[in-house]
Amino acid sequence: MANILSTEKQVAVISALAEGNSIRSIERMTEIHRDTIMRLGVRVGETCHQILDQKMRGLNCSRIEVDELWGFIGKKRRNATETDRRQGLGDVWTFMGIDPETKLIPSFVVGPRDRYHAHMFMEDLAGRLTNRIQLSTDAMVNYADAVERAFGPVIDYAQIVKEYSTPSGAEVQRRYSPGELRAVHKIPMIGAPNHNHICTSYIERANLTVRTHCKRLARLTLAFSKKLPNFKAAIALNLAYYNLVKTHGSLRCTPAMAAGIETSHWTVADLVNAA
Repeated sequence: MANILSTEKQVAVISALAEGNSIRSIERMTEIHRDTIMRLGVRVGETCHQILDQKMRGLNCSRIEVDELWGFIGKKRRNATETDRRQGLGDVWTFMGIDPETKLIPSFVVGPRDRYHAHMFMEDLAGRLTNRIQLSTDAMVNYADAVERAFGPVIDYAQIVKEYSTPSGAEVQRRYSPGELRAVHKIPMIGAPNHNHICTSYIERANLTVRTHCKRLARLTLAFSKKLPNFKAAIALNLAYYNLVKTHGSLRCTPAMAAGIETSHWTVADLVNAA
């Protein structure tokens, strides 16, 4: 591919993908065939996954918030048959954690929202940290056991449970946001978590950032993944761009710089050259 596209064109394509453009819109803007754009995006995305795996080690975070981001492959769960599910089609979730202080996203896992992937995510997160943290999650049933197995007693862990009003009437048929928030319960699970820091607001805001910059996660759109490897590559590309390249508005630097992982900004050209 490097023999076909110049570095400048590759940087233009990857920049557009990382900023939320769809593949067909990039095709129209650059006059590069969509299959070439897809192959380039997958190749750079897979390299970004390796870069993040290498860089996000030995972190001294003090707090981590965790949540899951919904997406789908090919078709949504309600439209997927049993045969479709065996082929990997249907709902897919991205488990993510964020450091509220540096805004770094140190770990992510893509897969079903089940016990196996919850354990995989927590073990991956625990392996990247060097000190005791305070962890906040939602009340997904698989988290309690996953956190205990991954961290043992050396953690301050709490769950935050939000109660919403139940919508009624025609509004229930098509709804992408919960009802009115009625109550919030903060439940200590392990250790002695600071009540004031039991929160998932930062990771929920990060979910919005990722959904905005990754076109295949946008709601009500024709831009969606048809293959799981392509979806994983897109997530890795966007998280590498978020952590290493994009200046965070509240930090005036990248999250990787705030966390002491890097001393300067990466560029999209750095991501392309690494691939």
